[in-house]
Amino acid sequence: MNKIFEKHGIFISPENLAKLELYMDLLLYWNEKMNLTAITDKEEIIIKHFLDSLILLKFEGLEGKKLIDIGTGAGFPGLALKIAQNSLSVTFMDSLKKRIDFLEEVISKLGLESVEAYHSRAEDLGHGDSFREVFDIATSRAVARLNILCEYALPYVKTGGIFVAYKGPEYEEELAEAISAIEILGGKLEKVEKFKLEEHPRSLIFIRKLSQTPLKYPRKSNIITRKPII
Repeated sequence: MNKIFEKHGIFISPENLAKLELYMDLLLYWNEKMNLTAITDKEEIIIKHFLDSLILLKFEGLEGKKLIDIGTGAGFPGLALKIAQNSLSVTFMDSLKKRIDFLEEVISKLGLESVEAYHSRAEDLGHGDSFREVFDIATSRAVARLNILCEYALPYVKTGGIFVAYKGPEYEEELAEAISAIEILGGKLEKVEKFKLEEHPRSLIFIRKLSQTPLKYPRKSNIITRKPII
C-alpha cells in the first residue's frame, strides 16, 4: 500500500497505514453482508478507493479544517482523508442507514475523534443552522451530474471555502452545463486537476464559495432532479 501511495506523492505514517489496512478489512467483511463496493480485490481498493480519495492531499491543505463528505457511501473520500490527516474534522452524510452503521463501526474500531455520521439526505440538513455554510470543504464522489451535486454541496460551504467534486476524465460537458448553477449558488470554478490512478484517468473539480447561497437552495430532491439549475 505504502509503495503505491508514495509513487503518487502521497506519504502516510505507519500508524495511519495500519488504520487504512483495518478499514479495508472491515470494508470487505461488511461487503459480504451488504453492497458497499463492487471492488473486492485489495490492490484495486487501494488504488480506486484509497488513492483516489487521498489524491486531494496533493492539491489542498486539510490540516485542522472542517470537511463534510456528501453521499459518502462506504466513506470515500472523507474517511480515508480523516485517517491520513487526523486533525481534520469530518462529517459524513448518506441517505442509506446501513452505510452509516458501517462507518460508525469503522470509526469506533479505529478510535477516530472529531467525526460525525448522519443518516440524512443532503437537501434536508442543508437548511439547518448547524450545517449551513459552516464547512471549509465539501467533497463528493456521488454519481450525479455536477450541477446537481453543486446544489447539494455548496449550501454547506462557508464563504471562502471550497467544494471538490471527484469526477472521471470526461467532465467537460458536465462542467459547461454546471457553470450557471455554480454562479447562482454563490460559487466560482477555481481549477480542475487531472491525474491518473495507474492507468485510470481522474479529475478533481474545485469550486470556490464566493458568496452566500440563496436560502431557497437546496430544493427538494425530486425538484432538483426534475428541474436542475442550467
